[in-house]
Formats: sequence, C-alpha cells, structure tokens
Amino acid sequence: MTVESYLQALEVYSKGTKAWFTDAKEAWISTTCVSSLITSDNVRLVFEADSNHKECVYETTLTQIEKTNGQDLPPLRNPLKLENTDDLTNLSYLNEPSVLNTIRTRYLQHLIYTYSGIVLIAVNPFDRVSLYDSDVVQQYSGRRRGELDPHLFAIAEDAYRCMVHEKSNQTIVVSGESGAGKTVSAKYIMRYFATADDQVSNGMRIKKSDGGLTEVEEQILATNPIMEAFGNAKTTRNDNSSRFGKYIEIQFDKHTNIVGAKIRTYLLERSRLIYQPETERNYHIFYQLCAGAPLSEKKEFELTDYTSFNYLNQNGPTSIPNVDDATEFGHTQRALSTVGLSVQLQWCIFRLLAALLHIGNVQITGRADAMVSESDESLLTATRLLGINATEFRKWIVRKQITTRSEKIITNLSPVQAQVVKDSVAKYIYANLFEWLVGVINERLSSSDETNVATFIGVLDIYGFEHFKKNSFEQFCINYANEKLQQQFNQHVFKLEQEEYVREQINWTFIEFSDNQKCIELIEGRMGILSLLDEESRMPSGSDEGFIQKLYTNFDKPEFKSHFKKPRFSNKAFTISHYAHQVEYESENFMDKNKDTVPDEHLALLRSTDFDFLKQVLDKAAAANPSPPVESKRMSMMYRKPTLGSIFKLSLINLMDTIGGTNVHYIRCIKPNEAKVAWEFEPNMVLSQLRACGVLETIRISCEGYPTRWTFEEFVDRYYALVSFSHWDPRQKPDVHQLASTILDEAIADPTMYQVGKTKIFFRAGQLAYLEKRRADRFNQCATLLQKHMRRYICRTRYLRIQSLTVGLQTVIRHKMAKKKMDALRRYRASLVIQTNWRRFIARKQYLAKQRFILSLQTAIRSRLGAQKLVTCRQHYAATQIQRMIRGWFARKHYKTQLQLVLLLQSCVRRRIAQKHFIALRSEARSASHLKEVSYALEMKVVELTQTLTTVRDEKKAMTDRTIQLETQIKTWMDKYEKMERKAKGLEDKLKEPTVPMEKWQALEVERDHWINECKQSSEQIKVKTRQTEELTTKLDQQAQETTKLRKNLDEANDKIKTMVDADTVTDLKSQITALKAQLSQALHAPRRQTSSTNIHGSSLAPNGGSNHMTRSVSPIMSPSTSIIKQQQQQELSTDSSINDTQTPDSPTPTILPGTSRKTVGGRRNSSAGVCETQTKSSLDHIRQTEISNKNPRPMSVDQYSKILGSKTIRKVTDLDEASIQEIHTILRDEDGLQQELVDGLIKGLRIPLPSLQNPPSAKEVFFPAHTIGICVMEMWRLNYVQESERMLFTIMDSIQKQCLSYTVEDAILPSIYWLSNVHELLSIICVAEQEKEQQMISSQHSTNGIGLRRSAAWNDFEKLTETIKFELQCLEDNIFHAGMKELKKCLSKMVISAVVEGQSLPGFTTTDSNRFYKRIIPGGSAGPTYTMDNVLNLLNKVWRAMKCYGLEASVVTQVLTELLKLIGVTAFNDLLMRKNFSSWKRAMQIQYNITRIEEWCKSHDLNEGILQLEHLMQSTKLLQMKKATLEDIENIYEACWILSPTQVQKLMSNYYVADYENPITSDILQAVAEHVISGNKSDILLLDSVALDDTSSPFEIPVVRNPIPQPYLPAWLSKLERLRRLIHLVPLENLTGVQ
Repeated sequence: MTVESYLQALEVYSKGTKAWFTDAKEAWISTTCVSSLITSDNVRLVFEADSNHKECVYETTLTQIEKTNGQDLPPLRNPLKLENTDDLTNLSYLNEPSVLNTIRTRYLQHLIYTYSGIVLIAVNPFDRVSLYDSDVVQQYSGRRRGELDPHLFAIAEDAYRCMVHEKSNQTIVVSGESGAGKTVSAKYIMRYFATADDQVSNGMRIKKSDGGLTEVEEQILATNPIMEAFGNAKTTRNDNSSRFGKYIEIQFDKHTNIVGAKIRTYLLERSRLIYQPETERNYHIFYQLCAGAPLSEKKEFELTDYTSFNYLNQNGPTSIPNVDDATEFGHTQRALSTVGLSVQLQWCIFRLLAALLHIGNVQITGRADAMVSESDESLLTATRLLGINATEFRKWIVRKQITTRSEKIITNLSPVQAQVVKDSVAKYIYANLFEWLVGVINERLSSSDETNVATFIGVLDIYGFEHFKKNSFEQFCINYANEKLQQQFNQHVFKLEQEEYVREQINWTFIEFSDNQKCIELIEGRMGILSLLDEESRMPSGSDEGFIQKLYTNFDKPEFKSHFKKPRFSNKAFTISHYAHQVEYESENFMDKNKDTVPDEHLALLRSTDFDFLKQVLDKAAAANPSPPVESKRMSMMYRKPTLGSIFKLSLINLMDTIGGTNVHYIRCIKPNEAKVAWEFEPNMVLSQLRACGVLETIRISCEGYPTRWTFEEFVDRYYALVSFSHWDPRQKPDVHQLASTILDEAIADPTMYQVGKTKIFFRAGQLAYLEKRRADRFNQCATLLQKHMRRYICRTRYLRIQSLTVGLQTVIRHKMAKKKMDALRRYRASLVIQTNWRRFIARKQYLAKQRFILSLQTAIRSRLGAQKLVTCRQHYAATQIQRMIRGWFARKHYKTQLQLVLLLQSCVRRRIAQKHFIALRSEARSASHLKEVSYALEMKVVELTQTLTTVRDEKKAMTDRTIQLETQIKTWMDKYEKMERKAKGLEDKLKEPTVPMEKWQALEVERDHWINECKQSSEQIKVKTRQTEELTTKLDQQAQETTKLRKNLDEANDKIKTMVDADTVTDLKSQITALKAQLSQALHAPRRQTSSTNIHGSSLAPNGGSNHMTRSVSPIMSPSTSIIKQQQQQELSTDSSINDTQTPDSPTPTILPGTSRKTVGGRRNSSAGVCETQTKSSLDHIRQTEISNKNPRPMSVDQYSKILGSKTIRKVTDLDEASIQEIHTILRDEDGLQQELVDGLIKGLRIPLPSLQNPPSAKEVFFPAHTIGICVMEMWRLNYVQESERMLFTIMDSIQKQCLSYTVEDAILPSIYWLSNVHELLSIICVAEQEKEQQMISSQHSTNGIGLRRSAAWNDFEKLTETIKFELQCLEDNIFHAGMKELKKCLSKMVISAVVEGQSLPGFTTTDSNRFYKRIIPGGSAGPTYTMDNVLNLLNKVWRAMKCYGLEASVVTQVLTELLKLIGVTAFNDLLMRKNFSSWKRAMQIQYNITRIEEWCKSHDLNEGILQLEHLMQSTKLLQMKKATLEDIENIYEACWILSPTQVQKLMSNYYVADYENPITSDILQAVAEHVISGNKSDILLLDSVALDDTSSPFEIPVVRNPIPQPYLPAWLSKLERLRRLIHLVPLENLTGVQ
C-alpha cells in the first residue's frame, strides 16, 4: 500500500467516528473520536469512551503504520444498523471487537445463532428456548441458507440439499468446549433429518402414511438417550457433558430415505468410572439404575441408594436440577427397546453395571501388603454377578505374577497397587461394555444391504479445546484432535477462498494462514510425543519420569522451540503451543492411562466367566481390537496390546480421512459464562473461545485477501449516488458493469484496493468503510443542496404571499368604505318607506280589532241560544226511549212464558214417542239379518261412490293430458307461425333490393303467397284448437262440480254413519269384524312364502289422522268413512279382544286388497235392503281369485319388514294397475342394472350445476341425485327389497367417495361441496323416513296390544339396518368434508404467502428487496408474486358461493371458511415471523391492507369468527408500524399487541428491517424486549401451530337433519337412465310425501 492509501485510511478517523480500544474486563470498549491530528509524519487520534467517558489517545507515525500495514490502527466500530447483522461477513469493519460485539448484541436479544461465513456460531443460552419445535423444523425445510434467521436447522438443510443435488457425502462438525451445547445441537440436527418434510428431492422420499417417523428414524433418535446415559455425566461446566467423541453417519438411499445409521466413538473417559472431581458425577446410567430399578431387581442385584457406592458418593449427594433419574431410567429402557435390545438383554447390561458398583465397594486393607477379606459382601456380590470365582478374583487383586524366561514369580501388591488393579478391571469391563453397546446399535441401525446406501450425512460431536489448571492425558488427546480438526478447517476455508478467486478470475496472491502442521507433527510424528509414549509404555521399567525425560531430550532443538517448551519450575510437565493457547500437561499417570492394561490373570478369569453376556462382551471387544501378528516371543511381549494413544491416533486419522472425503459444514458452540447462568455474557471467555474455535482465524484469512464481496447489482444499488445522474439515468438504460466501473474509478484512487471479477467486486479490508463515508458525505451534500433550495422556495413563497395579502387588504379597505357610504343612502331611503308602511299598519290594525270584537259578540249570542235548544231536544228523546224499552220488556216477558210452556209440552210428548221408537229400533238392530243388511248396503254404496269418483278422476286426468297436448300443439304452431312471419319479413327485405333478377323476384312472390296461405290455415287450425280447448275446459269444470257433489254426498253418508249406531251396536260389530279379520288373514296369507314366526295376523300400521285423508284422493276400495271407523275400532280393540273366539268362520268379511289394511264398514241409517248375502260371498271369492291370479315370485304381502313399512303406502299402491306394479318389481329385481345406472349415470356421469347467485339452480336441480336415490330406497323398503337396498346404498356411497377423491386441488371444490350437500340430503331422507315408520310402529303397538311384542324383533332388525346406513352416511360426509378441505388447503396454501405476505396491492407503499433506483435501471429484475389477493378472495368467493347455491347449512359454511381463514392467518403469520427481510413498516402497510380486504370480505359474509383467525397477523403488522424509540414505546407495543407472546414480539423486533431514512433500534431497546421473555413459560411460543393440510383430526360437525321433500326429477341430459326414469314415473307421488 502507498502512503496515499494510508492517508485515505486515516481520513475515516474524523470527529464522531467510533472505534474500539482494549479493556481488561470487557475485552473491548467502544469510543468516539474527539479530535484527529495528522501532520507530516505524526498521527494523533483522541477518543472518548462511550461508557465511562475516559480519554483514550492513539499516537503513531506514518512510518510505523506502513510497517504494520495499518494493523495497529484502532479497529473501527460498525454502524448501529449493522451491529445486529446475522452474518459477520456482512460487517463493514470485519475485526475482532466487531465480531465480539455483534455476537454479544444478538445474544442479549436472545438470538443465539450467528453466521460467520461458512461457520454457524451457537451461543449456549443455558435456558429453554422455543427454537426447536416441529413447526420451526418445517419452516426451515426446503429453505435456502440465508432466507431465514441463522439456525442449526439451516445448516442441516444446507447439508441435505448439497447431498441431494451433488450426490456427495456431507459432514456437520459440531465442536466447542464442555458446556457449550454440542450434544444438544447434534441431537437436534439428527431430529431434523428424521422429522423434516422433504422439500428438495421432488417428493421421492417416502414417509409413513400417518406422517410419523419410520422405524429406522425412531431408532436413530433413540440412540441419543442411550449414548447420553452411558457416555455423559455431570461436570462443573455442564450438567450433561459428553465424555467421549462420536461421529454419527445417517445413511440415505438413492431416494433420500433414511435407511440406517452408524456410530463411531472416540476416547471414552474411563477414569470417570472410578474418580470424579468435586461437584461432578459418574455416568448417568448408574444413578438411573439405582433410582429406577424395580424392587425385585434391586434385591437380586443388591442395589441401594447411590450414596452407598464408592464410585458414586465421592462428592456426597449430587443431583441435577429438574432431572428425575427414575424417569430417565424409563426413557433409557424404552430407547434400548426401540433399537432392538430385548428386556432380558437389557437386564444383563444392568447386572454388569451393578457388578461394577460392587467392585468399587470392595475394601482393600493392609499396610505393606494389600489384603481383602474373604467374607467381603461386595466381593461376593460382584463375583456372583460377574459369574467368576471369588477366590481367584480376590487372589489376583492383592497379588501379581511376573513371568521370566525360566519361571513365574508371584508377589504381593501394596494397597495402592491393589486399588489400581481393582479399578483397572472395572474400567476395562465398562469400556468393553460401552464398545459392545455401540457395536450392537450399529448392527441394529446399519442398513443390511450396503449397496442400498447411496450417501450419508455425518454429525461429528467432539470435544473442544480444553485448558485446565491441571491437564493430563485426556486433555492431551482432546487438544490433539482439535489440532487436526483446526488444520482441516483452515485448509477448507483457504480452499473456499481460493476457489472463489479462481471462479471470479481475479488476480490474487498466496494468503498466509497459521498452519499448525508443525504442532501436529510434534504430537503424531515418527518420533513424536505419542511414539515416545508408546515406546516408554512397552518397556517393563517404563515410568512417567522416563517419558518426560525423553521429551526433554528429543525436542530440545531449534525446530521445536516454537511449539514445545519445558516449564521453568517443574520437571514433571511439558508445554505445547497449540493454535489456540499454550497448555501445560502434567506427565503423572500418562503411562498408566496410555497402557490402560489389565493383568493377564484377570483377563483369563473374566473370559472363564459363567455369565454368558460378559463373555459375549469380551469376545466382541477382542475381535474389534485384534493383536498384531508377532514374529518372535520378544515381539509378542512388545506388541501384546495396542495402547490407548495409538488406538486414538489411528481412529483420528480415519476420521480425518472420512471428513476429507465429504463436504464439511461447521457449527461452533460457545459457552458464554462459566457459572451456567442464563443469558449472561462474559466477553473475555467468549473471545478466547472464538480464537480457539477458529472463527477469528477465518476472519483473519478473509481480511488478508478481499474480505468484502459485492455483486455488481448490489454495489450499483448501494453506491450509484457517488457519480452524476447522467451515468445512471434510467432512460439511457446503462450497463451495470460499466456503471460499477465508473463508480470505482471515481471513488477509489488506488486500483489495488479492489478486484473486479466476473459476477462480483472484491474489496480490501477498510475500503467498504471508505465507500460508506463517501456515500454519507454525498448524501449530506445532497441534503444540504435540497435544504438550500427548499429554504429559497419557502422564502420566495412567503414574499409572494405577503405581496398578495397587501394588495388584497387594500382592495378590501376600499370596498368597505364604498359599501359604508352606500349603506347610509340605503338607510335614508328605508326610513321613508318604513314611515309610510307604519302609518298604514296602525290604521289597518285598528280596523281589524273592531271587526274581531263584533264577530266574537255575535258568535257568543248564537252559541247560547243553540245550547238551550239542544238541552230541550235531549230531554224529549230520553223520555221516548224509556217508554219504548219498558213496553218491549213487558211484551217479551209474556212471550217467553208462553213459549216455555209449549216447548215443555212438546218435549214430553216427543220423549215418550222417541222412547217407544228407540225400544223398537234396539230390538231390530240386535237381529243378525238386519245387521247384515245394513252392512252390505253401506258397503255397496261406498263401492259405487268410490268407483264413480275414480271414473271421474280418470276422465279428468285424460282431459288434462289432452289439454296439455293441445297446448303443446298450439305452441308449436305459434312457433312455426312466428318463424314463417320472420322468414316472410326477411324475404320482403330481400325483395326490396334492386339487384334481384326478375325470375327470382317472381319465385319469391310465389313462395310468399304459399307461406301466407299456410299462415292463414295455421291460424284457422289454432282457432279450432282453441275452441276445442275451451270445450274441454268446460267439461273439466263440469266434472269438478260433479266431483264436488259426490264428495258432499260422501260427507253426508259419513255423518249418517256416525249417528246411526249406538254403543252396543258398535261393540257387537267390532267383535264380528275382529273374527272376520282373523279368518281373512288366514285365507290370504297361507300360500305366501317368506313367512316367519314373527308374522303379524292383524292390521298394519294405521295411517295418520282421518281429517288429513279427507283432502286426498279416495281409494276404490277404502273410503274416508271406513278410515274413521277403523281408527275408532283400533282405539277400543284391546277391550273387545275376548269376543274374537265367539265368532263363527262364516261371518261375512269386508272387501279388502292384499297388502293393505283391512277396514270394517258399519251400517247406515235408512239403508235399502237390496244387498243379499250371496253378493258378499261372490265379492270375497272374487278377491281371493284376484290374489291367486296375481301371485308372483316376490309377493306383495307384508313380510318381516313390509309389515312395518307397508302401511304407509296402503292407500297409494292401489292407484297403480297390476302391470305397473309388476314393472316396478322387474326394475328393482334387476339389481345390477339399477346400480349401474345410479353409479355410472347419476354419479360418474354427473354434470354438476354451476353455482351462480344471479341465476341460482333450483332445489330439484341440486338435490336430484339424493332424491332419486332416496326414492329408490323407499320403494325398495316398501316392496321388501331390504337386503338389495343395503347393497345398493353401500355401492353408491363407495362410488361417491371415490368420485370425490378423484379430484385434486381446485377441481375438487365444486364436486366435494355438491356431494357433501347431497349426501346430507340423503341422510335426512333416511332419518325422517325412519322416524315416520317408528311413530307408526308405536301407534300400531298401542292398538294391537300383544301383537306388538312379536313385532319388536322385526323392528330391531330394521332399526339396526337404518342405524348402520346412517352411520356410514355420516362417515361419508366426514370423509368428503376432509378430502375437500385437504384439496382446498393445498390450493390456498400456495396462494397465502405470495398474496398476503408478498403481495403489494396498496399503491404508494410499494417496496422491493433492493433499492428502487436499481429497479429503474434494470427493469424486470424480479418477478412479482405468483398469486394476488384477488386470487385468494376469488377462491373464498367460489367456495362460499358453491356452499350457498348447493344448500349447505350455515354451520358448515362457517366451519369451512373459518378453517380456511385460520390457514391464512397461521401460515402468513409464521412466514412473516421467520422472514428477516419483510419486517418493515412498508411491508406491514401492505400486509395490513391485504388483511383489511379479507376482513371486509368476512364482514360482508357474516363471518365474524373468521376475523379472529387473523388477529395474530393484524397485531404483528401493527407492531411493525408502531414507534420503537423508547422504553415507553415498547410498553405501548405490549399493550396494543396483547395477543402476541413475548417471544413473538422479540422475534419481530429483532427482525425489523431499518430503512436508510429510519433511526436504527438501539441495543438497549432490543435487550429490554428480550427481557420480557420468561423461561419455562409454556404459553410463550414462537410459531403458531401450523394447520396441517392432510389433518383429519378436526371433527366435522354434522348439521341437523333437514326436512326434505323428494322430487321425482331427472334432467333431460340423463337420457340413458331408462330404468330410473321409468321407476320415478311409476312411483305414485303420494309415496313421496311421507317424508315431508
């Protein structure tokens, strides 16, 4: 860089510029530049601290700046607008304090995730946050990184997207120190892969039908509690610290389905089993076992409270807050069962764990030599559980065997040595158990077919860099692993930088970065630390002192001086300079931990165990770690067992090879404070972790090159104002690349400060700040210019206004003076006129007063005289009236006395005559011959009247048909006449044309004459037809009059019948009729088939009240009078049943048809005696012959069901002739043909009438499918085709459901709504018909007494059938509803985001993702939303219109539209909440306008409930538009947006996009908002529960049953439905009125 470049960099440090200075407590503090003094070579910058106003001075020289390349300059602070950015690479000043401040700012706002290029920084909140719900998972599914806020789900989705598109393996590295949240992050990443919906692989991924997890996915998630129980423990830094590293491969097939998983573990902390530091615990599984094991197992394993075991009670009672070990034990057991471990195998594991606890309780005593009591209870219990010999185990704990060339020497061990041997056995068993468990999990989870695994995503959860007061072998291995990972990370970052430069084809030089290869070689080299450790471990006399001396000797060389150091005050430690920090390691126990050996005697003893499970565990461990081949005995002694260091080194190398072959994604977990306090931030601690995890190194590498990269469009959009308007005039359509080059040439003098690539512009560090300063200065200049012109305009306008006011004021004054003079003249003239009029007024007033007085006097006198005359007249009239009334009273009194005497005399005489006549009649009526005569005469009279009425009705029907035919013919002739007249007019117009030839003219005249003649003939025919019609009408009127007379005669006959018979006669007649019924029933029903023990030998259900039947057509056999008598007989039948046995079989019976109720006809008074007994017998014989001749395979007799249902149609079937009845039977017997017409023609071939509010379809056009099906069903029930009707209904319901499910998206709206309404109509027909039949059955039971008991069984069967049908119809309604709602939601869900959130239909507030100037330069840069609010409202209108036109109930309409509006509200709100670039006040205005349109629609359609579903969205837009400057504003926001949870408010506030003309929201405000979020509040949610598109759990509220009236209607276009059309035509209309 040149001196000019440094001077340009110093220009940024002007007054008011903010920069950072170091601080011991806060790491970095913010300061503001007070003065800047730059001389020839000296530079002096004075700053003032923003917090304590302390002065900070920076002094240097230009030469020094040039030497340090400007690195010593105070780091600049970013603008307040950028300090909350979600990606550190977007910072204008990318330096260490800015990174720390951005992370702290976001963390204090409860934003724990931040991007740093390819790295996701996750800061542990130490609190429960609502960021991992299933709704949040689905929000990130299918979204590209950067569309939503930073989240580990975004990293997981990015890895999944890369795997699908690039067909390559992926790795997510989750690192950080203990307590940073690595385990939880890895667990949520695995859960994301298992639960997220696939939005990338084009629907190829297979999910369970119920939307749940597959078995493999459940097993993968179940590994988390297992590994946490056996490998995690409570430490001082973390309550659930992973004490091992793991790499989990989630395996996918070619269709991106999870088919398996594999786990690799690294460096389990074995020493934790036997020793835990203060306040820490052993592995979770031991505490879970002691707390959650059942009493029987506790007794068997001799388990008590964990405080009684030495391995668990070293730190006294220790518990984890809010964790129940017994509950966690249950979770662990369920997880083990999920991965496939049987309960028996689980208790084998727990038995082994119990044995380890008892080993820890074995007491070793003695001073010089160790001793163990033979009766030690813990020893006996441990050996019993392990299945080994207690004596041998005791022996080799206190002794050891040394093998020489010639002999074996056994020596005693000291108590300390014996304790080490005992603990090594326990560690050995637990380590092998852990490896066995991981191996079993891998066997269960790994795909059985390796070829089925196409790709995998690995999740590496590994320990971060560790530096404690005392560091041992574990910290050495952990930091070694982190060195390897950091090297890979640096190389990956450098590779990405290099690829970016090459892809953009810019000139670049090699970027230096801190390569830690020297440190890695120091550890793993051929003569490295691990090699020297293994060498010392193989020596029989090896010791920690010998190891440390080898290190001092080998690394006391200049090439290792920078990485290996010897401590000044210790000879048992060594220091390694790692990439993050210098760490001093204590060599104590390095040898023992590295060898981790168990005496051969113990190994042999354990392998000889009787416990098969222990043997299985040891054998599997031996197979997994085989000993290397040996060439000699000496070699076998050296390489008998691999050391722990060599195993870890080999596994680490394999891990790096695996990671190197994958695409790596990084998550760096940060622990914000040491005390694990929620939302507390310790800057120094975080800064050290940022350095250790490589984030700052990544930033440094970026700063070495070109850290700031802008696309041409973004650069032009931001800095177009740095050049004149002529360069970016939209009318000239400038080239973006050329415009960018112009801006760069004008703004940056040094061309080495930037590079122009193919799609991006690359800037050196600090250049963006310089450009921002130039831009701010330019805008200030423009603002000043605008202010100048505005002020000039204001002053000029003010002057012109004053001038205009002055001229106007003069004009007003002159006008006032002239007006005043004119007023004086007008007053003088007015005074003269007033005097004249006043004098006239006074004279006129006096005259009128005198006139009024005289008139009043006359009126009073005349009134007095008239009143006196009126009083006299009234007195005379009153006297006359009194005289008249008295005389009339005396006359009436005399008349009434005489009348009463005459009437009394007449009554006595008539009573005596009547008594004599009554005695004679009673004796005559009791005779049988008279009874027969009266009965037969009455019957014949009724038959004659009925036949006459039938004949009249048939004639009337024929006349009506004839009239209709004639009217149709007349209409046809009229149409022909009009057609001919129009044609004639057309021909006349043609004839008027002068160009027509003469021949054609003559031909047309002839044709015209012909048509005129025809028209005349037609007119004459029409007149003739009209006369005929009038004659027929006259005849019809005559017939109607005759019918009326007949009805009057019938009424008179009924009245006579009612009064002709006394009580005794009625009783005798009833008894005879009952006997005749029984005989006739036996005669008629004996030859019928399908009879059963439940057949009823009595009358069927009685029809409803006789008064209703008087208005209906009368049957040829049954008259209204007989119906009345029948009802009277049914009311008293129960009292006369005993008389039935006294009647003879020869008693006469009335005429009756089969299948109808039998009626008894009473006698009439004054009837003729011309009816003889032989006629009655011949009539009965005629009926029986008719029954025999009309008998068919399916008789019309009342069977088990028809006895219940047939009475409804007693009177109606008789209107049909036998041929029609037979035809109905033929149609119903053809079950397949009838079903085919119903399914193919009426359901599949249906043309749904289009809904229209202007011309809505009629009820019969909407419901004709339901009515047609209902008519068929009722006719089947009436004629005893019950089973056939059941099969038909189920076939129809299945066809309707399939037809509705065959439609998708918007095509399913009309069919679903139409069939939903029709199915409910059919259900209503069934329900109402059943209620009618039930009422008739109940009334029949009351009238038949004992017969009703036999009838109940038949009714129960029928009731079960109807209940089943109703239930299935309700299920069909529910299925159609949910299927339609599913397609509706799919259709609407595509529109919601685009229309409600992205749609901008409010003019004047349109906003775009980029600046409006760039949009003017490059039109059509981005396409508008796919859908608009008009599409949404049109869809809602379409649904509402269809439901209204198709007759759906208001409750269904409300339920459907409320669910759709809920989908709109929830989807739009969740999307707005998660979007970071839509939370602006302009966007809020647009969204609020869109919501208002929906609310207006709801109000116009009476959907107040639907408005409530949009309340969250409405209040969120209100929040975005409210003021956010002070704490009082925040409180106002919480009051106004009461429905939003604190987390939602905090999310919207943190996502708020500040425009250039707005003041940024301060961090204090955002922190105050974050403080409103209370941990543990279950009601404080982030996202609303999403509305699942295929959710069928919400119940469909079946509306109330309608009151349907089936109409026999089939549209004309259904011409092929011959059977249905004929059946509807044959069924009498009266049969359909029963469901009214």
